[in-house]
Amino acid sequence: MSPAKLSQVVADEETPLLHDGGAQRKPTPLPKTQLFLLLLVRLAEPIASHSISPYISELVSDLSIVGGDKRKVGYYTGLLMSLHYAAEAVTVLQWSRCSDYIGRKPILLLGLAGSVVSTILFGLSRSFWALVLSRCLNGVLNGNLGVIKSMIAELTDDTNVARGFSLLPMARAAGYMIGPFIGGVLSRPQDHWPDRFSHPFWAEYPYFLPCLVAAAYAFISFFVTAMYLEETLERNPTAKVQSAKTDLDIISQKKKGPLPLRALLTSRPVLVSVSSYAMLALLDMAAMALIPLVWATPVEFGGLNLNPATIGLWMSAYGCLNGVVQFTLFPRVVARLGPGRVFLTSIAAYVVIYTMFPFENLAARAKSTAVWLLVVLQLASICITDMGFNSVFMFIAAAAPNKRSLGATNGLAQTVVAVQRMVAPAAAASLFAFSLANDILGGNFTYVVLLTVVCFGLGVAAQLPRHTWKHGEGK
Repeated sequence: MSPAKLSQVVADEETPLLHDGGAQRKPTPLPKTQLFLLLLVRLAEPIASHSISPYISELVSDLSIVGGDKRKVGYYTGLLMSLHYAAEAVTVLQWSRCSDYIGRKPILLLGLAGSVVSTILFGLSRSFWALVLSRCLNGVLNGNLGVIKSMIAELTDDTNVARGFSLLPMARAAGYMIGPFIGGVLSRPQDHWPDRFSHPFWAEYPYFLPCLVAAAYAFISFFVTAMYLEETLERNPTAKVQSAKTDLDIISQKKKGPLPLRALLTSRPVLVSVSSYAMLALLDMAAMALIPLVWATPVEFGGLNLNPATIGLWMSAYGCLNGVVQFTLFPRVVARLGPGRVFLTSIAAYVVIYTMFPFENLAARAKSTAVWLLVVLQLASICITDMGFNSVFMFIAAAAPNKRSLGATNGLAQTVVAVQRMVAPAAAASLFAFSLANDILGGNFTYVVLLTVVCFGLGVAAQLPRHTWKHGEGK
């Protein structure tokens, strides 16, 4: 092997995975079948999670733990969401690191199986702590997103990575579209279709049907994945340079396999990318916790007094719009502005999202149709924020020190994000309840706090370069 070829091989194994330097090349065709299968896997989690959103406030308000005080609903819905992400934070890094050793596919299959079991248990739960147990089980077994991002990075290169990662928010958007529709339309089926669901079971377990449908999707995805998804992890990525090492004896032993966690924690590109992802996740989860909560809250308490079916339909409409925006606009926008500027813009869009809540309530109090225009503006702004996820996924993939550490890098990111997602729903929902109970700023203290967090997020986002990390940058 010539020295030039040898150096190219070493660079492929030891440099960050994505680069923006060099001459532009014709985009490599995407492996459509494998990416489609990954999207099927990705879709299972948001369908299960967001099918709960339209009825979770109604479900919790009927539990004895609330004691009939609807102002306490926010505390317990936030706690339920937060404990799920707390369970995920404990295990997600280990699942991702495990995928660096045993492969990506076994971890995905385990996650899908966990989704089936935990979703069925959620539908059969009749107490708050039974709901917590089922959601925590889902969190413990839910390491799929980090593994999926690793597989997309392994299936793409620097010419098509933006298109590859733009598919992830499409799956997330589809989950927002399908999940709330399932939860909003199929909850309490005995009320909507009394002839077909007349058995006492449906009165005792009024939310089991949407859970059953969500679990059925995960069950089907499990078997499709087992049969057709191909493993992407190279078990021995240094084999191709082994003969050169024997002849020249110049290849270092380090960085050939998965690196220790300490190496990731001392890498500036990893730390900045993960911190940016964490800020975006915190703002996103706070918004996603507040939207169904505020919309379901009575108008006199600062909400819109919408029923589960209406909430589900609006969130489904957002999911449909978001999928179109991410697939058609993101690759073009990121090519023109760079992922750094796209991410910064996505953080700034939360100013609009949080500002809309009090204005929506004012319009609802005035019984003005302008409330629906404000809702549309709020949901359209979330489409902009979701471009930030595409962008930060590119930064995280580029920050990975080598291919065999890609799972650990994504796992570290998912762990930090899980902690943020653990804190955000409970904090946002509790702030909302606290603001109302104490009439602080007319119940709008929550939004002032969150707008302050947005300003801090802009400072973190400004640390990212305009384009993805280059080899050696910031290390």
